[in-house]
Amino acid sequence: MPDTPAPRRRPLWRLFIMPVLLVIAALAWSAFWFFAASEVEVRPTHWRAQEAKSGRVYDCAGRSVSGFPFRFEVRCDEASVALRSQTATQASFTAKLSEILVVAQIYDPKLVIAEFSAPATIAERGGPPSLAVNWSKARASVVGLPAIPQRASIVFDDPAIDRVNASVVTPLARAGHVELHGRLADGSSLANPVIETAWKVEGGSVQELHPLLAQPFDADGRALLSGLKDFSPKPWPERFREIQAAGGRVEITQSRIAQGDLVAIAAGTLGLSAQGRIDGELQMTVAGIEKVIPALGIEKMLDEGVPQATLDRVAPGVRTQDLNNLMGALDRAIPGLGKVVKQNANVGVAAGINALGKEAVLEGLKARTFPLRFVDGAVFLGPLKVGQVPALY
Repeated sequence: MPDTPAPRRRPLWRLFIMPVLLVIAALAWSAFWFFAASEVEVRPTHWRAQEAKSGRVYDCAGRSVSGFPFRFEVRCDEASVALRSQTATQASFTAKLSEILVVAQIYDPKLVIAEFSAPATIAERGGPPSLAVNWSKARASVVGLPAIPQRASIVFDDPAIDRVNASVVTPLARAGHVELHGRLADGSSLANPVIETAWKVEGGSVQELHPLLAQPFDADGRALLSGLKDFSPKPWPERFREIQAAGGRVEITQSRIAQGDLVAIAAGTLGLSAQGRIDGELQMTVAGIEKVIPALGIEKMLDEGVPQATLDRVAPGVRTQDLNNLMGALDRAIPGLGKVVKQNANVGVAAGINALGKEAVLEGLKARTFPLRFVDGAVFLGPLKVGQVPALY
């Protein structure tokens, strides 16, 4: 019989090719991750330096980077933001919160997601906290970093703001859900960007601002902001001046607010006056306007003698003494007539506002359409001055 040839032996080194390649890949990936993690440390430092020049100083008591191998998690403990020269009054504030966690996936580093841990406090520079802010969940996202962001969002569940005065805590604002979104509008150029924004508030209420806002309401809307020249860091008053000088506008394309029996929608354009106050006009359609008038406090003001400062808010140009003399003359002529006039003041105001507008139907309800005007920060509902917006610079 012929001899059978012995089988050829395969080189043993081939068995180690794949394990060695995996080890090399793992080492290369690890080196890449740690290099990128070091950049995560460097870039925020550069960004913080730029923001500090604009009066916004960010700091962390402790910072760490984790998330190996497929994402980056940057944790900032005891975060603080010092705001200097960011308001028209040039006041300085410091906000502090427990923790900020920023997450980016290594395969999509341009998407950054952040979570904020409550509570937070706000204080004037060098003073004790004057506001306390709480929430059940807060998160934000930005797309487009590290270049110019393409869109950004921030969402709060159950936000609550309280005024703090020593040991006394007074509710200031509440909501069940708040969200704000912004993005570069389609076709917008970086040389003259237009920002499209959207907002939503569920179960919101605000004390101390206006009686109409003290009761829970739902609101949502969309707007376009023009007049920006760039996205470089700068103080907000300087940014607002830049927008005003460029003829920038906020075009509210749609907005809606609902509060009990009141439903209102509005659209229009707002700008800034040379003094940094809001100018413009919104066309409003309101169902249930008669429910709003009592909140303006007409009857109460008449009953208490109408202080001039308060009267100026709802009937500018009318003097307190003239109105009080009128009420007294009515009572002298026919006892009790002045009281009747006071009790029916709200009816007269409602009739006056209704006479300005025109009939409409809103969501199946009878409504009126009329303008809401902003004149150098003063807010007029028909002939009534119902509020004053502070200057932005």
